[in-house]
Amino acid sequence: MEKKLELSYWTEKIIDFGSTYGLKIIGAIAFWIIGSWAVKAMLNATKRIMAKSNYEESLQKFLLNLISWVLKILLIITILGVLGVPTTSFAAVIGAAGLAIGLALQGSLANFAGGVLIMLFKPFKVGDYIEAQGEAGTVKEIQIFTTHLNTPQNRLVIVPNGQLSNGNITNYSAEDKIRLDMIVGVSYDDDIKKTKEVLMNVLTSNPKVLQDPAPLVAVTELGESSVNFAVRGWVKTADYWDVHFQNTETIKLDLDAAGIEIPYPHSVEIQKEA
Repeated sequence: MEKKLELSYWTEKIIDFGSTYGLKIIGAIAFWIIGSWAVKAMLNATKRIMAKSNYEESLQKFLLNLISWVLKILLIITILGVLGVPTTSFAAVIGAAGLAIGLALQGSLANFAGGVLIMLFKPFKVGDYIEAQGEAGTVKEIQIFTTHLNTPQNRLVIVPNGQLSNGNITNYSAEDKIRLDMIVGVSYDDDIKKTKEVLMNVLTSNPKVLQDPAPLVAVTELGESSVNFAVRGWVKTADYWDVHFQNTETIKLDLDAAGIEIPYPHSVEIQKEA
Protein backbone atom coordinates (compact mmCIF):
# COMPACT_ATOMS: atom_id res chain seq x y z
CA MET A 1 0.00 0.00 0.00
CA GLU A 2 2.82 2.38 0.92
CA LYS A 3 4.64 1.59 -2.35
CA LYS A 4 1.51 2.35 -4.34
CA LEU A 5 1.10 5.66 -2.51
CA GLU A 6 4.78 6.53 -3.14
CA LEU A 7 4.51 5.60 -6.82
CA SER A 8 1.35 7.64 -7.13
CA TYR A 9 3.09 10.59 -5.44
CA TRP A 10 6.02 10.57 -7.87
CA THR A 11 3.73 10.02 -10.85
CA GLU A 12 1.75 13.05 -9.80
CA LYS A 13 4.96 15.08 -9.40
CA ILE A 14 6.18 14.08 -12.85
CA ILE A 15 2.81 14.96 -14.38
CA ASP A 16 2.84 18.34 -12.61
CA PHE A 17 6.43 19.01 -13.73
CA GLY A 18 5.58 17.99 -17.29
CA SER A 19 2.48 20.16 -17.41
CA THR A 20 4.39 23.11 -15.93
CA TYR A 21 7.74 22.88 -17.73
CA GLY A 22 7.08 20.50 -20.61
CA LEU A 23 6.10 23.14 -23.11
CA LYS A 24 8.94 25.38 -21.93
CA ILE A 25 11.50 22.62 -22.39
CA ILE A 26 10.14 21.82 -25.85
CA GLY A 27 10.23 25.53 -26.68
CA ALA A 28 13.82 25.82 -25.39
CA ILE A 29 14.92 22.84 -27.50
CA ALA A 30 13.22 24.35 -30.54
CA PHE A 31 14.88 27.69 -29.85
CA TRP A 32 18.27 25.96 -29.56
CA ILE A 33 17.88 24.11 -32.86
CA ILE A 34 16.54 27.09 -34.79
CA GLY A 35 18.95 29.51 -33.08
CA SER A 36 22.00 27.32 -33.78
CA TRP A 37 21.01 27.13 -37.44
CA ALA A 38 20.48 30.91 -37.58
CA VAL A 39 23.88 31.59 -35.93
CA LYS A 40 25.62 29.31 -38.42
CA ALA A 41 23.83 30.95 -41.35
CA MET A 42 24.75 34.45 -40.12
CA LEU A 43 28.41 33.46 -39.66
CA ASN A 44 28.56 31.99 -43.17
CA ALA A 45 26.98 35.12 -44.64
CA THR A 46 29.41 37.35 -42.72
CA LYS A 47 32.34 35.23 -43.90
CA ARG A 48 31.26 35.61 -47.53
CA ILE A 49 30.89 39.37 -47.16
CA MET A 50 34.36 39.66 -45.62
CA ALA A 51 35.88 37.52 -48.37
CA LYS A 52 34.33 39.74 -51.06
CA SER A 53 35.60 42.86 -49.24
CA ASN A 54 39.16 41.46 -49.07
CA TYR A 55 39.38 41.71 -45.29
CA GLU A 56 42.68 40.67 -43.71
CA GLU A 57 42.62 36.98 -42.80
CA SER A 58 43.55 37.66 -39.17
CA LEU A 59 40.70 40.19 -38.88
CA GLN A 60 38.26 37.73 -40.46
CA LYS A 61 39.05 35.01 -37.92
CA PHE A 62 38.91 37.38 -34.96
CA LEU A 63 35.62 39.01 -35.98
CA LEU A 64 33.99 35.67 -36.80
CA ASN A 65 34.97 34.28 -33.38
CA LEU A 66 33.74 37.44 -31.67
CA ILE A 67 30.41 37.40 -33.52
CA SER A 68 30.01 33.68 -32.84
CA TRP A 69 30.47 34.12 -29.08
CA VAL A 70 28.14 37.13 -28.91
CA LEU A 71 25.38 35.33 -30.82
CA LYS A 72 25.73 32.17 -28.74
CA ILE A 73 25.56 34.14 -25.47
CA LEU A 74 22.42 35.92 -26.71
CA LEU A 75 20.94 32.56 -27.71
CA ILE A 76 21.63 31.05 -24.27
CA ILE A 77 20.09 34.08 -22.51
CA THR A 78 17.00 33.77 -24.74
CA ILE A 79 16.65 30.04 -23.97
CA LEU A 80 16.97 30.73 -20.23
CA GLY A 81 14.17 33.29 -20.60
CA VAL A 82 11.99 30.70 -22.36
CA LEU A 83 12.59 28.30 -19.47
CA GLY A 84 11.43 30.96 -17.04
CA VAL A 85 14.83 31.74 -15.54
CA PRO A 86 15.14 35.45 -14.59
CA THR A 87 17.69 36.89 -17.04
CA THR A 88 17.76 40.48 -15.79
CA SER A 89 20.24 39.80 -13.00
CA PHE A 90 22.20 37.47 -15.27
CA ALA A 91 22.58 40.21 -17.89
CA ALA A 92 23.54 42.71 -15.18
CA VAL A 93 26.33 40.40 -13.99
CA ILE A 94 27.63 40.02 -17.56
CA GLY A 95 27.51 43.80 -18.04
CA ALA A 96 29.38 44.48 -14.80
CA ALA A 97 32.02 41.88 -15.67
CA GLY A 98 32.41 43.39 -19.15
CA LEU A 99 32.84 46.87 -17.67
CA ALA A 100 35.49 45.66 -15.22
CA ILE A 101 37.39 43.83 -17.93
CA GLY A 102 37.13 46.86 -20.22
CA LEU A 103 38.62 49.19 -17.59
CA ALA A 104 41.43 46.74 -16.86
CA LEU A 105 42.27 46.32 -20.55
CA GLN A 106 41.65 49.90 -21.64
CA GLY A 107 44.97 50.26 -23.50
CA SER A 108 44.67 46.87 -25.15
CA LEU A 109 41.10 47.57 -26.24
CA ALA A 110 42.23 50.88 -27.78
CA ASN A 111 44.91 49.01 -29.72
CA PHE A 112 42.37 46.40 -30.77
CA ALA A 113 39.94 49.06 -31.98
CA GLY A 114 42.81 50.73 -33.85
CA GLY A 115 43.73 47.42 -35.49
CA VAL A 116 40.13 46.88 -36.60
CA LEU A 117 39.98 50.41 -38.08
CA ILE A 118 43.28 49.91 -39.93
CA MET A 119 42.13 46.60 -41.39
CA LEU A 120 38.72 48.00 -42.34
CA PHE A 121 39.76 51.30 -43.92
CA LYS A 122 43.21 50.11 -45.12
CA PRO A 123 45.29 53.34 -45.00
CA PHE A 124 48.20 51.05 -45.81
CA LYS A 125 48.87 47.39 -46.55
CA VAL A 126 51.71 44.93 -46.11
CA GLY A 127 54.64 46.00 -48.30
CA ASP A 128 53.86 49.75 -48.21
CA TYR A 129 56.52 52.21 -47.06
CA ILE A 130 54.96 54.52 -44.46
CA GLU A 131 55.94 57.15 -41.94
CA ALA A 132 54.00 57.39 -38.66
CA GLN A 133 54.57 58.00 -34.96
CA GLY A 134 58.12 59.21 -35.64
CA GLU A 135 59.05 55.97 -37.41
CA ALA A 136 59.44 55.11 -41.09
CA GLY A 137 59.67 51.71 -42.71
CA THR A 138 58.07 49.02 -44.82
CA VAL A 139 54.96 47.41 -43.34
CA LYS A 140 55.94 43.83 -42.53
CA GLU A 141 52.84 42.64 -40.69
CA ILE A 142 49.50 44.04 -39.50
CA GLN A 143 48.24 42.35 -36.35
CA ILE A 144 45.15 43.02 -34.26
CA PHE A 145 47.02 45.01 -31.59
CA THR A 146 50.24 46.13 -33.30
CA THR A 147 51.78 46.87 -36.70
CA HIS A 148 55.33 45.75 -37.51
CA LEU A 149 57.59 48.01 -39.58
CA ASN A 150 60.92 47.06 -41.14
CA THR A 151 63.17 50.16 -41.34
CA PRO A 152 65.74 50.79 -44.09
CA GLN A 153 68.38 49.78 -41.52
CA ASN A 154 66.58 46.42 -41.18
CA ARG A 155 65.33 47.18 -37.69
CA LEU A 156 61.97 45.87 -36.52
CA VAL A 157 59.70 48.59 -35.10
CA ILE A 158 56.46 47.56 -33.37
CA VAL A 159 53.87 50.35 -33.28
CA PRO A 160 50.66 50.05 -31.18
CA ASN A 161 47.62 50.27 -33.43
CA GLY A 162 45.79 52.61 -31.06
CA GLN A 163 48.39 55.34 -31.54
CA LEU A 164 48.83 54.49 -35.22
CA SER A 165 45.13 54.86 -36.06
CA ASN A 166 44.83 58.18 -34.20
CA GLY A 167 47.91 59.86 -35.70
CA ASN A 168 49.08 61.12 -39.06
CA ILE A 169 50.19 58.46 -41.54
CA THR A 170 52.26 59.21 -44.65
CA ASN A 171 52.01 56.38 -47.16
CA TYR A 172 54.73 56.72 -49.79
CA SER A 173 53.53 53.61 -51.64
CA ALA A 174 49.87 54.61 -52.04
CA GLU A 175 50.45 55.89 -55.60
CA ASP A 176 52.44 54.28 -58.40
CA LYS A 177 54.53 57.42 -58.98
CA ILE A 178 56.02 60.10 -56.77
CA ARG A 179 57.76 63.46 -57.30
CA LEU A 180 61.45 63.73 -56.45
CA ASP A 181 62.25 67.22 -55.14
CA MET A 182 65.84 68.46 -54.93
CA ILE A 183 67.29 71.88 -54.15
CA VAL A 184 70.59 72.81 -55.84
CA GLY A 185 72.45 76.04 -55.06
CA VAL A 186 75.00 77.65 -57.40
CA SER A 187 77.15 80.73 -57.22
CA TYR A 188 75.78 84.19 -58.04
CA ASP A 189 78.59 84.54 -60.60
CA ASP A 190 77.28 81.63 -62.73
CA ASP A 191 74.85 81.96 -65.62
CA ILE A 192 71.26 81.05 -64.66
CA LYS A 193 70.20 79.83 -68.11
CA LYS A 194 73.26 77.61 -68.49
CA THR A 195 72.68 76.17 -65.02
CA LYS A 196 69.03 75.38 -65.88
CA GLU A 197 70.15 73.61 -69.05
CA VAL A 198 72.63 71.44 -67.16
CA LEU A 199 70.10 70.52 -64.46
CA MET A 200 67.32 69.82 -66.97
CA ASN A 201 69.69 67.59 -68.96
CA VAL A 202 70.27 65.54 -65.78
CA LEU A 203 66.53 64.93 -65.53
CA THR A 204 65.86 64.20 -69.18
CA SER A 205 68.88 61.92 -69.61
CA ASN A 206 67.91 59.62 -66.73
CA PRO A 207 65.61 56.90 -68.18
CA LYS A 208 63.95 56.40 -64.80
CA VAL A 209 62.70 59.99 -64.68
CA LEU A 210 59.22 60.14 -66.23
CA GLN A 211 58.57 62.68 -68.97
CA ASP A 212 54.86 62.87 -68.13
CA PRO A 213 54.36 64.86 -65.94
CA ALA A 214 57.21 66.93 -67.38
CA PRO A 215 60.29 67.57 -65.21
CA LEU A 216 60.87 71.08 -63.91
CA VAL A 217 63.90 73.24 -63.14
CA ALA A 218 63.23 76.74 -61.76
CA VAL A 219 64.84 79.36 -59.57
CA THR A 220 63.19 78.99 -56.19
CA GLU A 221 65.22 81.30 -53.93
CA LEU A 222 67.93 83.93 -53.91
CA GLY A 223 69.83 82.80 -50.85
CA GLU A 224 72.52 84.55 -48.84
CA SER A 225 75.36 82.87 -50.71
CA SER A 226 73.72 81.01 -53.60
CA VAL A 227 71.00 81.01 -56.23
CA ASN A 228 68.84 78.01 -55.38
CA PHE A 229 67.12 75.91 -58.04
CA ALA A 230 64.18 73.55 -57.56
CA VAL A 231 64.90 70.35 -59.49
CA ARG A 232 61.75 68.24 -59.74
CA GLY A 233 61.05 65.04 -61.62
CA TRP A 234 58.41 62.33 -61.37
CA VAL A 235 59.54 58.73 -60.92
CA LYS A 236 57.98 55.37 -60.20
CA THR A 237 57.64 54.89 -56.46
CA ALA A 238 59.92 51.85 -56.50
CA ASP A 239 62.67 53.89 -58.27
CA TYR A 240 62.66 56.84 -55.85
CA TRP A 241 65.90 56.21 -53.99
CA ASP A 242 67.78 54.94 -57.05
CA VAL A 243 66.99 58.14 -58.95
CA HIS A 244 67.73 60.29 -55.89
CA PHE A 245 71.23 58.87 -55.52
CA GLN A 246 71.92 58.87 -59.28
CA ASN A 247 70.78 62.46 -59.79
CA THR A 248 72.67 63.75 -56.77
CA GLU A 249 75.93 62.37 -58.13
CA THR A 250 75.24 63.35 -61.76
CA ILE A 251 74.32 66.93 -60.81
CA LYS A 252 77.66 67.42 -59.05
CA LEU A 253 79.66 65.90 -61.92
CA ASP A 254 77.83 67.83 -64.67
CA LEU A 255 78.03 71.15 -62.85
CA ASP A 256 81.77 70.66 -62.34
CA ALA A 257 82.17 69.78 -66.02
CA ALA A 258 80.29 72.96 -67.01
CA GLY A 259 82.41 75.12 -64.70
CA ILE A 260 79.46 75.98 -62.47
CA GLU A 261 80.32 76.33 -58.79
CA ILE A 262 78.33 74.98 -55.86
CA PRO A 263 79.13 77.44 -53.04
CA TYR A 264 80.65 76.07 -49.88
CA PRO A 265 82.45 77.66 -46.90
CA HIS A 266 86.12 78.44 -47.64
CA SER A 267 88.59 78.50 -44.78
CA VAL A 268 91.02 81.39 -44.91
CA GLU A 269 94.48 80.97 -43.42
CA ILE A 270 95.84 84.15 -41.87
CA GLN A 271 99.64 84.37 -41.83
CA LYS A 272 101.31 86.52 -39.22
CA GLU A 273 104.11 88.81 -40.30
CA ALA A 274 107.49 87.78 -39.01
